[in-house]
Amino acid sequence: MKAVWKREMQGYFCTATGYVYLGVFLTVSSVLFYLQILSQRSGDLPTFIGGMSYLWMLLCPVLTMRLLAEEKQKKTDQLLLTSPISLPRIVGGKYLAAVTVLLATAALTLLYALIVGLYGTVYPMELAVNYLGFVLQGCAFAAIDLFLSGCAGTPVIAAVLAFGANFLLWILDLLESAVHIEWIAAGLRFCSLYRRNEAFLMGQLSFAGIIFDLAVIALFLALTVFHLDRKRVGR
Repeated sequence: MKAVWKREMQGYFCTATGYVYLGVFLTVSSVLFYLQILSQRSGDLPTFIGGMSYLWMLLCPVLTMRLLAEEKQKKTDQLLLTSPISLPRIVGGKYLAAVTVLLATAALTLLYALIVGLYGTVYPMELAVNYLGFVLQGCAFAAIDLFLSGCAGTPVIAAVLAFGANFLLWILDLLESAVHIEWIAAGLRFCSLYRRNEAFLMGQLSFAGIIFDLAVIALFLALTVFHLDRKRVGR
């Protein structure tokens, strides 16, 4: 797993992918910080973090698009699938590489909290809970998008599929408030990654939210392994 992780980390930072991801994320989040915090002279970090969480929907496809789809495009997927490393370790190494870049990005955004702390009040425990939900949500999107990368034939198709799926999750969240059939609305509410994050943004440590996000991660990583296994045996 470590070898796969190192290979993918080199892939991120020996090409433009990692730099584009970091640059776009930090640029857009800086604009949000200016609009929501600096220009308003506000210290409302939870609202700002909630706004940043929508960047996962837009940018996680960039982070995951090449992880498996590029192997297929370059015809190196069979070499990877027949290597002595088990499929769970291959998928785990690739996923951990994406999560490493994701966590590094989240860590850099703590500079915004430091700026607020210099001129106002920051509550460390509340901030920690806010960021826990923020990071778990990002990790869940990364797992979903990694699975779609494994289903796609090229990185571009993988990015389109991932963005479409992420956008659909956002649309379903909006539909929940418009649906008047209670059991359908309850189902949409239960599956919503955004709704699950609301408790964290209010400073509440939601164990149900943690379990849900971890379950989504485990499910899509397992689906990725299953998909690659079927491909390996030619079914």
